[in-house]
Amino acid sequence: MAQIEVKVPQLSESVAEATLLSWHKKVGEAVTRDENMIDIETDKVVLELPAPSAGVIVQLLKGDGATVVADEVIAIIDTEAGAQVSPIAVTAAPAAAAAPAPAAAAAAPAATGGSKGDVAMPAAAKILSEKGLSAGDVSGSGKDGRVTKGDALGASAKPPAAAPAPAAAKPALQKVAAPSSPASLGDRPEERVPMSRLRARIAERLLDSQATNAILTTFNEVNMKPVMDLRNKYKDKFEKEHGVKLGFMSFFVKAAVAALKKYPIINASVDGNDIVYHGYFDIGIAVGSPRGLVVPILRNADQMSIAEIEKKIGEFGAKAKEGKLTLDDLTGGTFSISNGGTFGSMLSTPIINPPQSAILGVHATKDRAVVENGEIVIRPMNYLAMSYDHRIIDGREAVLGLVAMKEALEDPARLLLDL
Repeated sequence: MAQIEVKVPQLSESVAEATLLSWHKKVGEAVTRDENMIDIETDKVVLELPAPSAGVIVQLLKGDGATVVADEVIAIIDTEAGAQVSPIAVTAAPAAAAAPAPAAAAAAPAATGGSKGDVAMPAAAKILSEKGLSAGDVSGSGKDGRVTKGDALGASAKPPAAAPAPAAAKPALQKVAAPSSPASLGDRPEERVPMSRLRARIAERLLDSQATNAILTTFNEVNMKPVMDLRNKYKDKFEKEHGVKLGFMSFFVKAAVAALKKYPIINASVDGNDIVYHGYFDIGIAVGSPRGLVVPILRNADQMSIAEIEKKIGEFGAKAKEGKLTLDDLTGGTFSISNGGTFGSMLSTPIINPPQSAILGVHATKDRAVVENGEIVIRPMNYLAMSYDHRIIDGREAVLGLVAMKEALEDPARLLLDL
């Protein structure tokens, strides 16, 4: 039997460990080379783990929800086995060959080929643990008989089944804890689920930002009519020429770069007692995704055309929705832009994304009554907010930097003439 190991891929330097989300294959099933076997979640992205070779899975050393590190072996593939090999026969072989290490097999419930109800999803496992139940006490309705969160929540309505527990179950898991029934909550149900790695990392970074930065926010308003007129005049030709719609974010990116060039301290970062001035402009664009907020990076944004910026932002949005953003997409950045206006936000005080020292908050553009030349007129106005680290950025640079963005947006020709 020719066996090869399936290992966790290399993670970025800033990522120490990851979580196995859900196996797409089970023991005894055939896989083809480069077929995705499992999704692996880090605190930044979800990675797909392709099969290193074609064959049959003979052992899964780590189950769904397990914490793993780079290069850790999580599965074994027999490259010579046929697709007709039965799961029982396949799992028996590695068990005999690995007799000196029973602990590894015990740690992988999916590899034992046990009964359908002996594997619980991560959220379900936590609920069952709080109720003093094991996965074997509940009939699973999920894929391959896995116990889902709904199964776990409903299990408390009746005592655990008196049927014999699976052979691998520990006696300590058979006790009955007499938890309160969800039914007793009436119309006030609650649900407890663990944070994803990304959400936990977001929480950690935001708390760290507020704890380590002297955050102050300055505001200004911008008349978006010149940009809107320019966009309305050329949007059809632009889309026909470049194959992408002309949005507003490219103008905000260009305006931000123009301001950062004038006031380099806004594009700098703190490293201990040093100030690091960056001679490049990598702009992070905050994007909402099903997994939470992510900030992919427009690298060398000063060298990008408006069309290139729009294409890249569209690419980031699509990849975020599909969970395809890579670690490289999310690493680095010297300044960030967050567009809460997409969701209707009128004002906000954005939190700095460490180790950056400033972030621009863009909001919804609304028609407002403003005074121009002593007369009240209606203009499409947008409120800009820039949060900055007051440790290295003084109020003068912050205010002038935001004014530079305002002036560029109110006279877009400045962006073309580099004024």
